[in-house]
Amino acid sequence: MHAYNRLPSSGHNSPSSPPSSPISRSPRLRHRSSASGRPGRPAPKTLAQRLAWVLLSVLLKRQGIFLFAPLLYISFILFYMGTVSFDVVPVIKHRPAPGSVYRSPQLYAKLRPEMNSDNSSVDTISTIWKHSYKGGEWRPCINKFSGGLPESNGYIYVEANGGLNQQRTSICNAVAVAGYLNATLVIPHFHFHSIWRDPSKFGDIYDEEFFVKALENDVRIVDTVPGYIMERFDYNMSNVYNFRIKAWSSINYYRDSVLPKLLEEKIIRISPFANRLSFDAPPSVQRLRCLANYQALRFSNSISALGDTLVARMKERSANNSGKYISVHLRFEEDMVAFSCCVYDGGDGEKRDMDAARERGWKGKFTKPGRVIRPGAIRLNGKCPLTPLEVGLMLRGMGFDKSTSIFLASGRIYDSERHMAPLLEMFPLLQTKEMLASAEELAPFQNYSSRMAAIDYTVCLHSEVFVTTQGGNFPHFLLGHRRYLYGGHSRTIRPDKRKLALLFDNPNIGWKSFKRQMLNMRAHSDSKGIELKRPNDSIYSFPCPDCMCRVNKTEDSRSSSVT
Repeated sequence: MHAYNRLPSSGHNSPSSPPSSPISRSPRLRHRSSASGRPGRPAPKTLAQRLAWVLLSVLLKRQGIFLFAPLLYISFILFYMGTVSFDVVPVIKHRPAPGSVYRSPQLYAKLRPEMNSDNSSVDTISTIWKHSYKGGEWRPCINKFSGGLPESNGYIYVEANGGLNQQRTSICNAVAVAGYLNATLVIPHFHFHSIWRDPSKFGDIYDEEFFVKALENDVRIVDTVPGYIMERFDYNMSNVYNFRIKAWSSINYYRDSVLPKLLEEKIIRISPFANRLSFDAPPSVQRLRCLANYQALRFSNSISALGDTLVARMKERSANNSGKYISVHLRFEEDMVAFSCCVYDGGDGEKRDMDAARERGWKGKFTKPGRVIRPGAIRLNGKCPLTPLEVGLMLRGMGFDKSTSIFLASGRIYDSERHMAPLLEMFPLLQTKEMLASAEELAPFQNYSSRMAAIDYTVCLHSEVFVTTQGGNFPHFLLGHRRYLYGGHSRTIRPDKRKLALLFDNPNIGWKSFKRQMLNMRAHSDSKGIELKRPNDSIYSFPCPDCMCRVNKTEDSRSSSVT
């Protein structure tokens, strides 16, 4: 065994050194090595190459090369940039994220041939709801008082703001607050809104006499405040003390802060009054909300009569499906598209229309300094209103074919001639209230957005399937009202718009794959048909269990009793 040599090499091979290469001992290669300075390498030819080689050889003999390496790299980059023209530098193009761009027309053009040749749908409208809820069906269950009411603590006057169903929230919440405070409710006053522009009063939309009669044992309701009280305020309601109540305030706030002022003044005003009462309330308050929404509020005789007529006409046109039809709530009006800040395929004309609509409706809200609008992110987040074309693609994918009767609930569709054409091509039996009713029948309701919405509400309420595309108060109230009427099941399709955004922007998807995704989405809506209200859910969307009882179950078995 040889000892380990820690001394520098003396020129002789040590046991720990590798043997010299036979190639390096060749006389011919030694001659080449002597000319180049390194064994086995060709000599530099030009002067620049020789100088560079000498410099590199000197640096390699010292470990300091690692300190100069960054400097050499930077020098090389600067030298390179000086020799390359910037005119030929390639431009890197930004590629939008999948789902962030509206490309649904291109997808429709691709899928249309196979979609039209698909004959696999069999009576979809009658078989869509396959899964029964494990807890069984529910029935309406709202207790009513039969005794007299104690002396009133004073009058409450509310001003309801918003559209039809936001005003409905105000009415039901006002009934609950008045009943809880043992106050007399004045028939709510409706604000005139710059968007809906409807001057209708309570009695123009709802059956006022029936409303008062239905609540007479629970809440006192009058249409005017007695003169002896208003005399103190010069008969001017604006002189009455107005409570500015925060949104979603608890009922305890009304008891602790509003009631003392009511007892002192004998009349108070609350304006605006929409979402000013928390959904998490005691059973006595929830009972009054249920009573007001599901039993006391019904549309005026003129609205109900036309609504029932249109329901009958839809059933006649749906004879091939045993009188069953589906209803679709489509939010693609100009103001809705403008407010969403989404971009479709209308080009410069669409941009001019949307900019003008935003300025008319919201005056500078969208042009504030520093505000950044990202249409692609809005679409990816599922916040863009579905176009008529996208609704048609979705429903055809869910199994509804050309023979399906559809009632379309909507205002004036933006650029309707262009956007409605593909939907009518996919569903030729589609109807709107303007198509079902004559001009003479609609004349009393024209130019009154809330009354027209009430007609849509009635026809949607009695459809076999209701499809919501954008959210808002209209579908939320219908969701709960349909649960109340149909054994606790909503029979409502609520699409996953985030997933839709990705699917509509997928150029590689085929019809079978797209249809499979849509059927899964439909099945998910079916499984969510019956849901129980959680503490912070709206009672107007989830009437179980506060407003309903399980069939063949006792009152005591409910998880939230109604007293």
